[in-house]
Amino acid sequence: MKTQEPVASRIHLSGVFTALVTPFTEKGDLDEAALRKLVRRQIAGGVAGVVPCGTTGEAVTLEPDEHERVVAVTVEEARGARRAIRVVAGCGSSDTRKSQKLAERCRKAGADALLVVTPYYNKPTPRGLLEHFKAVADAGHLPVVAYNVPGRTGLNMLPETVLALAEDPRMCAVKEASGSLDQACEILRHRPAGFSVLSGEDSLALPMIACGADGVIAVVSNEAPALLVALVEAALTGERDEAARLQARLFPLMRANFRESNPIPVKWALHRLGLIHDILRLPLVPLSKGQHKPMEEALKEVGLLDEAGNPVEEAS
Repeated sequence: MKTQEPVASRIHLSGVFTALVTPFTEKGDLDEAALRKLVRRQIAGGVAGVVPCGTTGEAVTLEPDEHERVVAVTVEEARGARRAIRVVAGCGSSDTRKSQKLAERCRKAGADALLVVTPYYNKPTPRGLLEHFKAVADAGHLPVVAYNVPGRTGLNMLPETVLALAEDPRMCAVKEASGSLDQACEILRHRPAGFSVLSGEDSLALPMIACGADGVIAVVSNEAPALLVALVEAALTGERDEAARLQARLFPLMRANFRESNPIPVKWALHRLGLIHDILRLPLVPLSKGQHKPMEEALKEVGLLDEAGNPVEEAS
């Protein structure tokens, strides 16, 4: 008798979810020890979840076995935590069949949900997008977070497509990174109950939450998880002045993390904080030397480096 596959049900996502970097050894292999350290730091910082194998995690350069291992290690650390955190594993690709296979691997590794980016380069129609996401959900049997990031993919998933997708109960959220507050507001106006809207732009998390969004999938929380958690919690609970204070404090680092293509700057910053090696996989290369000083200044403004340039414990 054939085993009945589980049916994914919608889960509610709210708060800070960190788009994890993938640390590599000096030889370019997966650095499991550093990955475990990063996940534990996120847990200690109070995040609601972590997102391995996304854009920030250089997923397109990971072999399938590496991809599954990154998710498995992240899940092991998350499950061992004293408080529950979600693991939303990236499985995006421009090839639906490849995304399906990665989705199966992510489920096998223990992920709670899947992050699926709109296919890049081949530019599907809205109907093609709907079929793509549903096919990945069919294969993964996990809730899906659709990821719209036209700056990376060359394709903007319009609100009407997101809202059509949201009618499928397996779709639990959208990571909205078009950079358009108007677009986010249109989704927020019409989304069905239980469908989360998460900012995909660190600096727009606060204004998006003010418009009704539920949280953020962020890069800056790699470096400063507790500070971003405090910002988002203040925003969600209506503490306007505190949220604005933390936004002003984190903003220089939010901007600095995109001085070159993500995750080049954030990996350099984490290396500067003594957490990982500054190793990326081609075609990405380490941060240009001319950008080192601006990154250091941003880390100092946030309070992650002291005036002498020594790493310090994060404090809000």
